[in-house]
Amino acid sequence: MIEKARRGVRGLIDRIRPERIRPTQPPSTLVDAEGREIEIRPYRDDDFEGLVEMYDTFDPEQRAQGTPPLQRDEIRTWIEGLLDGVNVVALHDGEPVGHVSFVPDGTDRHELAIFVHQAYQRAGIGSALMATGLGYAREQGIGYVWLTVETWKRDVQRFYSRAGFSTVNPMGAAHRMSRTL
Repeated sequence: MIEKARRGVRGLIDRIRPERIRPTQPPSTLVDAEGREIEIRPYRDDDFEGLVEMYDTFDPEQRAQGTPPLQRDEIRTWIEGLLDGVNVVALHDGEPVGHVSFVPDGTDRHELAIFVHQAYQRAGIGSALMATGLGYAREQGIGYVWLTVETWKRDVQRFYSRAGFSTVNPMGAAHRMSRTL
């Protein structure tokens, strides 16, 4: 009974003050909250078709700012564009279930995009993918990362804050957040 109460208090504290997401070096492996073993590592060319499949089955309701695209041929083109940057994938049984990309914007800065398939969300994969992605991006010489997130997505903003991002421009329908590596 006392142990159950301690777990309840610990859970409340974790929700109030969640753990920071700190850059880590790839590869990494975790057992997620559902007991699945997840490998996180830099993208390889043979991951391409698996990413197409992951994004093709991505819930359209979870799209952010029009991405990922809805049509398979548009998904392929979009992924090809992401591959101009640094990419890290999360794999379950060898198939992509998450992806983080750091795309150069032409100003020596990189835009971050991160997606975890809906069947794998809320299990700790996004945090581990972000940590490994940031570590690999820093290893590859990326120094400044930015993103935009819709104003109404407070939980997503908190996630990025845990990863060291701070709001640069809080105006309009989307906030711009950034961090240095």
